[in-house]
Amino acid sequence: MATTLFTQNTIACIWDFDKTLIPEYMQAPLFRRYGIDEGTFWEETNKLAEHYRRRGYHLSPEIAYLNHLLTYVLAGPLAGLNNKILFECGSDIKFYPGLPEFFGRAKAFALEKPEYVKHEISVEHYIVSTGIAPMIRGSAIAQHVDGIWACEFVENPLQPGFLQQKELSLEASAEIAQIGMVIDNTTKTRAIFEINKGTNRNSAIDVNSKMAAEDRRIPIQNMIYIADGPSDVPSFSVVKKGGGRAYAVYNPDKLAEFEQNDRLLQSGRIDAYGPADYQPGSSTAQWLRLHIHQICDRIVADRELAVASKASKPPRHLNTAPDESAAAKKAPKQETFLE
Repeated sequence: MATTLFTQNTIACIWDFDKTLIPEYMQAPLFRRYGIDEGTFWEETNKLAEHYRRRGYHLSPEIAYLNHLLTYVLAGPLAGLNNKILFECGSDIKFYPGLPEFFGRAKAFALEKPEYVKHEISVEHYIVSTGIAPMIRGSAIAQHVDGIWACEFVENPLQPGFLQQKELSLEASAEIAQIGMVIDNTTKTRAIFEINKGTNRNSAIDVNSKMAAEDRRIPIQNMIYIADGPSDVPSFSVVKKGGGRAYAVYNPDKLAEFEQNDRLLQSGRIDAYGPADYQPGSSTAQWLRLHIHQICDRIVADRELAVASKASKPPRHLNTAPDESAAAKKAPKQETFLE
């Protein structure tokens, strides 16, 4: 008998990282550790594509900073950098007010009404970032998330002929040398569809596989995408067009970020925006609670409608007793005396 793959009673909050969960770029603790001027690094990164173009090379801007980090490793300023150090630097990442505690509170929003509990609705958190995965895994928020998509580095890459070697040497002095995974502002949408189809939970499901809407683990209409600006427009669009919610945040201390989010709202890219403040009572925390509840309400309504439409009423015993109304009609009329 055919059956659906998933119950579709899960809500996904999908988060950007830099400038969404934290006020600075996540690489800042790394640069401080090595004494590198952060402003100089990003200025160089932003100008790489143009300089390489003049030399006849085409450089993807999205991976420019990853390549430049590797250049810093080779050239010496970041010599010895490995994934363990990146993980350790993650512990120095500072979050916006209310984090990481808000992630736990958001999961509890799906337990606030009996009908939500009855239908076993749950909230999951995913981070989809152009940043560095080991740093996110080493941060205070890692234990509160259900999945992380971000860039990865490879240490001590395999050498030519490694397939013919029976035993591969393990070098004690590991150092990042290659890019292992790239997440950019366009491929973030792939992560959204992996969450949508359940690829992250069932490796037998390929993200490019054709799947009926009812077989997908988390329908896009069950998603809320939270990010900070125009670079996330592709992801905002995918979620919004699929019936989900798109919410932008800004640093309350930076007027330009507020204006940027307002332009996104005016152009229809997002549903709403608010300050990157996740403390109880903040407008952002209240908006997210409200819309998680609205999604919960729709899930409840859809599931109860499905039960009503698919479950037929059971047969009942026929009433064999004499018709009381008929008997009453045949009974002699009695007078009533009032005293």
